[in-house]
Amino acid sequence: MLSFAARGDSCCFFELEAGDRLRIIDPEGRQPGYLYVQAGAVPDEVRTRPEAGAPNLSDHLARGGTDCRAVVAMLHSRGIAASNFQALQLFAAEAEPGAAFEVTATADAICVLVVAGKPMAPDAQDPPTDLLVEIRPSGSLEGRAPPPLAPPLLDLRVKAATARSYTVKAGQYIQIIDVDGRQCADFLAFDAAALAEGKEYGLDATTTHTLMGSTAPKPGLLSKYFDARMIPLVEVVQDTVGRHDTFMLACSAKYYEDMGYPGHSNCTDNFNAVLAPHGVQAKKGWPAINFFYNTIAGAGDQITMDEPWSRPGDYVLLRALTDLVCATSSCADDIDPANGWFPTDIHVRVYDAASAFPKGMSHRMTPDAEPRLTRESGFHPRTSALTRKMEDYRGFWVPTCFNAAGPLEEYWACRERAAIMDLSALRKFEVIGPDAEDLMQLAVTRNVRKLAINQIVYTAMCNEHGGMIDDGTVFRLGQNNFRWICGDEYSGVWLRKLAAEHKLKVWVKSSTDQLHNVAVQGPKSRTILSGIVVTPPQEPTVDELKWFRFTVGRINGVPVLISRTGYTGELGFEVWCHPSQATSVWDSIMEVGEPHGLTPMGLAALDMLRIEAGLVFAGYDFCDHTDPFEAGIGFTVPKDKPDPFVGSEAVSRRRDNPHRRLVGLDIEGNEHVGHGDGVYAGRTQVGVVTSATKSPILGKTIALARLDVSAAAIGRDVEIGKLDGHQKRLSAKIVEFPHFDPKKTRVRAEASSQAAARPAPSSPDAVATAGVPA
Repeated sequence: MLSFAARGDSCCFFELEAGDRLRIIDPEGRQPGYLYVQAGAVPDEVRTRPEAGAPNLSDHLARGGTDCRAVVAMLHSRGIAASNFQALQLFAAEAEPGAAFEVTATADAICVLVVAGKPMAPDAQDPPTDLLVEIRPSGSLEGRAPPPLAPPLLDLRVKAATARSYTVKAGQYIQIIDVDGRQCADFLAFDAAALAEGKEYGLDATTTHTLMGSTAPKPGLLSKYFDARMIPLVEVVQDTVGRHDTFMLACSAKYYEDMGYPGHSNCTDNFNAVLAPHGVQAKKGWPAINFFYNTIAGAGDQITMDEPWSRPGDYVLLRALTDLVCATSSCADDIDPANGWFPTDIHVRVYDAASAFPKGMSHRMTPDAEPRLTRESGFHPRTSALTRKMEDYRGFWVPTCFNAAGPLEEYWACRERAAIMDLSALRKFEVIGPDAEDLMQLAVTRNVRKLAINQIVYTAMCNEHGGMIDDGTVFRLGQNNFRWICGDEYSGVWLRKLAAEHKLKVWVKSSTDQLHNVAVQGPKSRTILSGIVVTPPQEPTVDELKWFRFTVGRINGVPVLISRTGYTGELGFEVWCHPSQATSVWDSIMEVGEPHGLTPMGLAALDMLRIEAGLVFAGYDFCDHTDPFEAGIGFTVPKDKPDPFVGSEAVSRRRDNPHRRLVGLDIEGNEHVGHGDGVYAGRTQVGVVTSATKSPILGKTIALARLDVSAAAIGRDVEIGKLDGHQKRLSAKIVEFPHFDPKKTRVRAEASSQAAARPAPSSPDAVATAGVPA
């Protein structure tokens, strides 16, 4: 079966063959769509139910987004007019989660699926969400390549256990596709101009590792592959797998001879044969990039391997940085798990330089979920103009730091003045329906029945055995209206699972792509925002906004939601808006903030701030086998909650019989301490460092660490073990945390009486994220 996601408020193109069974699913509910089928190939279900009121496909494609342009290009390449389609409306406005439409193609058909929607206001809860498309072909899918990303210049099949050579011009894109999944593909590239002069300069793994400081270059700054002259030949633009071999040679005759298979087909000999016409000298073993080959640098310095992670249609997209002679193989290995024990085809496509594909890695919230490439937030046009130091954080491009300042200056700006940071990578879910309160009461540790409208609470979300799925904040927008802000996409899956199991009438709608946010943090944050946020008369102004409350309003006419929340330990707010208006919000805040020293801030400075403030971070300070008490946020588990929550019995047992405790550490000296370093009492390891930083304001290295309760007494001396844990030790003392402002006087600071009396414009649709992994 072929499956993919059609994103909310977008469109996509696909083809059906006669007899194919099409199924379109609305996984979250309440998401209308329109299926457009080329006239003359309309299945009976569409022909008998035409939608007279459906928007004209041409009008939708004229909107001009990236998805629309891609569909227009595909139709143009086939000579098909957008007017030559018949439409069918899918799903009612109140469709239940999991609603599905099915149809069988009576002839070959070209289809366009439009996922209807409009931009969601920050205080609304009607985000357009994804539809899932499943195509069950009448015949086998084996060997069927996925649709091209754009009209290809070259469409090349590399049959199993063979290799092909081809040339590529500078700027063009090379897509290497694993057609049937779990198949390795070696790749070679040579400077074409040098090769024409008899000089052979190809990809050099050692040079690449050294210059990149990375085992496997990936989209972003660490994206390039170099030759021995240290000249980059290709860069990685997109990668849907993220796991490849860059350690060893392509398979060779010697490997198979040593394994007892003399004469076995191999990639090295296949490369020698197809590269000889280009003047490339034969080798006994080619130092190729091996895409999709799952090698692991394991314990005891052993390089081991297993079946590839790649699935049918997975690919790597490269961009040529100069004119190249390239070669791609489909690995011939069938004597071990390298190719899932059965070699299959690889497909190569070359696209024009004008395609301008965005960079990104694929992310899946669950192993069987549809992949999604790294996204750019609505604020990205402004942040990317100020820095090239971007990292892929939870599927979004987020600045590490900015060119004009750097982490330390950004840190001091937040402590002394104000800083602004893009936190759009936070996941947002709209929880609506008559049973919304019951669902949230069941899902999180806090008592949400006590939560007033326009109030926010920070809480944990646990599984049945008491381990934390996530932490986050619950916003109450109405009697039956909640918004869950967290760090992990899986939280939405979990909420829908609970709703289904408990037969609750509630919809959990993903709104991450409709609600982007910046944090404005620091002592002057209130002054900055109070000057530009206009709130309705019945809503609190920025000056009046209390800690863990939100209000709505406008910034220079743009609807926003503003919450009194943050992740820095400083007075601060978060400003939420639709991504299409994010640059306007950024510009307005920066203009007013400039006289106050407002500075853009990245993840590196944020990490220092949140560790000083004792704010925990998923994957570091807690995971799914860490309960809220072990994570240092036991305050989120009230003893008097009237209703049980998922994992409440397990959490209660853990509270009464604790095994581990989160503590602070003051560390002597200036040597680096990091996540995962062991904490020792004498020869015995008693715990592990979860987060650590050199604190600028305290002038010392501090850490959060989880220790066995028997060794966690405040004031006790312990040691951090480096190297093997024993050959090098750093002295440390157990202390209370937060290390900085433990009474939270800064973050709780109220407006002065003068400021409170001043007329204040303001309005934000914001989410409280104090303590939430950003």
